[in-house]
Amino acid sequence: MGKKAKKECEEAGKKVKKEESPCKETFEPLPFEGKTPATIVLLLSSPEEDILVKACEAIRIFAEKGDENKVCLLGLGALGPLCQLITHINKLIRRNAFMALGIMANNGDVRIALKKKDVIPSIIDKLSLAEDAVVHEFATLCLASLSVDFVCKAQIFDNKGLPPLIQLLSSPDPDVSKNSLEIIFNLVQDHQSRLAVRELGGIPPLLDLLKSDFPVIQQLALKTLQNVTTDKDACNTLREEQGFEKIMDILSNMEFRDLHAVALRVVANCMSDSETVQLIQNGGGLTRLMEFVLTPNMPEIQSNAVKCIARVAQSSDNRKLLHEQNVEKVLVELLSLEDVSVKTAACQAVSAMSSHLASKDSFRDLGGIPVVVRLLSDDSLVLREAATQALSNLTHSNQLNAFAVHEAKGHKLLVQQLYGSCPRTVANSAATLGNMAGQEVIRCSVLSHRAIQALVEPLKSRDTQVLVNSTLCLAVLACETEARAELLRARGLHPLVNLLQTYDKEVLHNACWAINVCASDVPTAVEMCKLGALEMLQQINQSVTRRSSFSRLAMISLLNFNLPVKYSLTGHLASTDVISEGFYDAGKVPAGQRILTLVELSEQPVNEQRPIILVNTATGKKTEDDNQKDEIQPEPPTEKPWKMTDDVSLQILLKKAKEFIIPLSDEREQCACLARLVSEAMGGAVEMEKMHEFPWVLHLSELKFQLQSNIVPIGLIRRGIYRHRALLFKCLADCIRMSCTLVRGEYNRAWNEVVLFNGNPSNNERSSKPCRYIVDLMHQPGRLLTASTPAAVHYQTTGI
Repeated sequence: MGKKAKKECEEAGKKVKKEESPCKETFEPLPFEGKTPATIVLLLSSPEEDILVKACEAIRIFAEKGDENKVCLLGLGALGPLCQLITHINKLIRRNAFMALGIMANNGDVRIALKKKDVIPSIIDKLSLAEDAVVHEFATLCLASLSVDFVCKAQIFDNKGLPPLIQLLSSPDPDVSKNSLEIIFNLVQDHQSRLAVRELGGIPPLLDLLKSDFPVIQQLALKTLQNVTTDKDACNTLREEQGFEKIMDILSNMEFRDLHAVALRVVANCMSDSETVQLIQNGGGLTRLMEFVLTPNMPEIQSNAVKCIARVAQSSDNRKLLHEQNVEKVLVELLSLEDVSVKTAACQAVSAMSSHLASKDSFRDLGGIPVVVRLLSDDSLVLREAATQALSNLTHSNQLNAFAVHEAKGHKLLVQQLYGSCPRTVANSAATLGNMAGQEVIRCSVLSHRAIQALVEPLKSRDTQVLVNSTLCLAVLACETEARAELLRARGLHPLVNLLQTYDKEVLHNACWAINVCASDVPTAVEMCKLGALEMLQQINQSVTRRSSFSRLAMISLLNFNLPVKYSLTGHLASTDVISEGFYDAGKVPAGQRILTLVELSEQPVNEQRPIILVNTATGKKTEDDNQKDEIQPEPPTEKPWKMTDDVSLQILLKKAKEFIIPLSDEREQCACLARLVSEAMGGAVEMEKMHEFPWVLHLSELKFQLQSNIVPIGLIRRGIYRHRALLFKCLADCIRMSCTLVRGEYNRAWNEVVLFNGNPSNNERSSKPCRYIVDLMHQPGRLLTASTPAAVHYQTTGI
């Protein structure tokens, strides 16, 4: 600036200050050239509108040359000013700023930075129809880049971006409609957006885009419809808008062959609706589908066509229709093709069709089952999952198909699938094996391939369906003694018992059923009790929401095969509960408390509590085989586990009972004679008034001290009262097959109840009704007290 001009300006300034009026003189327009990006970025902050227009245009041109330039502009801070300029009041500035921002947003680094600018509301605001097409094009281009990100999708939805985007689908500018369509496609990956598109009337404009001159728009419209029609209401809207006719037009036009695969996916989504199926059938759609299925060398189209058939087969009426068209033959042929996607879709269709009884038989008659079995060896995890699902449905309630799978050696491959990592495959395999194992021959074959060991890991799964099917399969297999022994060896009882803690009803029911089956022998029953199964079942049966007939049955079975625990918990042994070697009376145990095993009790130091009474009916004599085993396999010099001592006194009593009581013909006489034998062995009759003088407590304490154990064999007791005598009576009665119960009362009381017929058996006189009696073993041994009479009640209670 010259000195003269400077002086004039100063004078003008003074004049303004003095006269308080603005200077009327301005600069002439000044042309400029920006040589560096940094300069242009600085100009984005200019107050001059013309400069802003040119700066935005220069930024766009520079950014169009490549990602390097876009990253450079990002580093120079161009993003912030551009985000502000898209809301400028000047339309030209706004348009140029959008163009620059839209071009830059294609870059990943720019997109990440743009997410932090909270610019989405401003962009959506400019999607109104009042803006020109250029703004629409680059605003939607910018959103299209951002909408691939989950957070940005949520922001577009929350800021009500869908309504204007749906409007712009009908834009005459193909770039605007394409960009808007791309944004909507990204949004409808989420459920809430899929519902919103239908509610906002988005399906008609999507269908209109199927007539576009641009294949990319047609493809994108179909893909969007594919996502939207996963909702049933959207399928109904599609039908109401004659959408199927438009899609079938595409499928019937070979010029649109590149669109057929996606179009078939849209059709597949809607095929489960019977009204839609009827509509397509009336238009010859099913015939066209079958043509696609048989189209050679086009696996993508074939697989999608088969998926349509699988969807059609979801309805029983549709399955009947497909069966009449011999769809089973076509599917069996497809199972032998090379393409994995086609075979997978065919297996899924077989699964769906297998709900139709006639189709199950057709697949077997057509030789389809061995073909599906071979697919279990395929490398594709998806195909193996579909194959196991097909076999599960084929063998459900169908013995002939189960045998067909067995003949194809499918059981061996299915056991191997139980070790797989895919939960669906494991669940399907367990279900199929469970279906097959209902036949004894197949069950033995399945067990020979170590199926029990393979099921142990699935029992630890967190997948509900895996647990449901695995427990059910185990329940079927555990019918065999060999299976229960294998489960015990494989440590599978622990995860099974743990399932009693589940709150899933179906898993809990199946687990209880499996426990019920596994409790069929003493070793498994004892082990499950040791793992806390009884305590868990007690809690379940006390719960209003969790208890069921399954849990009650499991509890009963577990107790029936673990009589010591049953007696401790319930205080009652029925006449059918036969005491055997190893039975012990640990006393009454509160509900929810675990009953210790005999070995665990043997490890406890001698205490002041009442002794555990042990019943050991074993003779203790070794057979020749036992002697040979001892000679061949001498025990290692390690600490020996606890072993029950021989109860010689009990053996003598048992011998006397067999010699003197069994020959008696009268049941009453047998009962009285056995009662006197028990009484004599345990101190004889004791008058009620002198019970306090009977030295049974001291006697048992001395036995514990002598044995240095809390466990006392019942045959060693010479001074026994009610509970000891009743147990001995039950033990001897069971050994000579005389029916009686054992009931625990309060205060060391216990008694036996017998059922006898009245009358004289020598004269063949018997009353029609049996009578229940309580056996007196204490005061007048051999006396039979009619149940519920005062005398019987007096014997059963403290009443002294």
